[in-house]
Amino acid sequence: MQKQFAFLLLVLFLVACGGGTQSASAPTAVRPTATPSATPFPTRTPAPTATPAPPTLTPLPDATATPPPTATPLPTATPTAGPHAPDVEQPEYVASACSDRFPCFDDVAAWEVRVRVPEGFRVAFVAQFPSDDPDPNWPSLQPTSLTFGPDGRLYVAFVQGKIYAIDAQGNKELFFDGLTVPTGIAFQPGTARLFVSNRKDDRHVGGEGQILVIENGTAVELIGGLPCCYLGMHAPNGIAFGPDGYGYVGVGGRADHGEILDGTNTQDTLHPYEAVILRFSPDGEEVEVYARGFRNPYDIAWGADGVLYATENGRDEVPNSGEIVPEELKAVVPGAEHGYPYYECGWCFGIPEGIEIVSPLAEFPAHSVPTGITAYLHTQFPGYYNSLFLTLWTALPFGSRVMRVTTDGQVSTFATGFASPIDVTVGPDGSLYVADYSTGVIFRIEYVGMRG
Repeated sequence: MQKQFAFLLLVLFLVACGGGTQSASAPTAVRPTATPSATPFPTRTPAPTATPAPPTLTPLPDATATPPPTATPLPTATPTAGPHAPDVEQPEYVASACSDRFPCFDDVAAWEVRVRVPEGFRVAFVAQFPSDDPDPNWPSLQPTSLTFGPDGRLYVAFVQGKIYAIDAQGNKELFFDGLTVPTGIAFQPGTARLFVSNRKDDRHVGGEGQILVIENGTAVELIGGLPCCYLGMHAPNGIAFGPDGYGYVGVGGRADHGEILDGTNTQDTLHPYEAVILRFSPDGEEVEVYARGFRNPYDIAWGADGVLYATENGRDEVPNSGEIVPEELKAVVPGAEHGYPYYECGWCFGIPEGIEIVSPLAEFPAHSVPTGITAYLHTQFPGYYNSLFLTLWTALPFGSRVMRVTTDGQVSTFATGFASPIDVTVGPDGSLYVADYSTGVIFRIEYVGMRG
């Protein structure tokens, strides 16, 4: 088992994406929703075939088109975000019977001690998901996203195509199976309709993504024909419902920097719905581009200020150039260009005249891989209202943590000690829930008060 976990960490090291230097044998820009090529998916029960034809997608607006309606801001809140606590330091790696660096996956006490949080906060082990079809290198299911349902349960989607629900006592129930790398999940407010970003045709070139709605045990396609799945990663990703009642989903680009994937590094013509944030009506009849230029927006979240925030994985670096390409957090500007494919680099295609690129709200180290994000709109954490919490997924030492970002772009390390955290969400009680991709462990972080 120790060798297995060491191999797992090596894989995580190699697949971390963004800038920095990679070895010639390591794949570039690998996203956490990709399973190793040697690991086939478990046999799945197909989703119901009685699926209505997807609506015709609205063409991409041109530069002069009227942007989508401005989202109605949430009511002004009295609480405000206070100053950042000191950065939490990454704990030393400690060997266990299962690993030379981490506790065994199901060692509750050891994980609760290992994960570090600011003074006044406490970590609790919620659940762990061993695989029912274990692979030697991936003995646990790999979560991709979290959300709370109208029944108060925590819903967790997994690479293996399953969605589980967890109640307050930690009891787990299989909610749905038979999906293909479900990456974003969100309930439509006021309903039991679960919206899921999924892969209909999981191919590197010419793949297809979709948005499904699961209701009463049945999955129905709402939107099809979405770009997918560059290196098994860039695809329809996180879903969030806005204050206008519409759904929003991030869709990744079909390449690293807008190139045709034939080895010639020739500039491709963008698909109307790649590298964008889409806005759609809950019935799927209206679909439009909300903003453009996101290489791979893994997750999105609405702040109390009515702004949509998106995590963004930076393009690959030019080999042997020495350049460093940071990862980013974007405050999304409706109708604007946010980067992709307009990069300046030795093998990029430049920024056309007249194109203005929206600057990031915050940057993170190359290869840190920002993934899940949530806005803290509760009052349990004093001084944290409307702070953004996001996960840095990579297993490199400067990753494996949860970051706090305030809407003025200030950044601090809120929690460390995970193996590779992939998503984060806020529970009805105001606690923060974190899913760890490598171990299949779900953690809860709650505020218990300062000493003294």
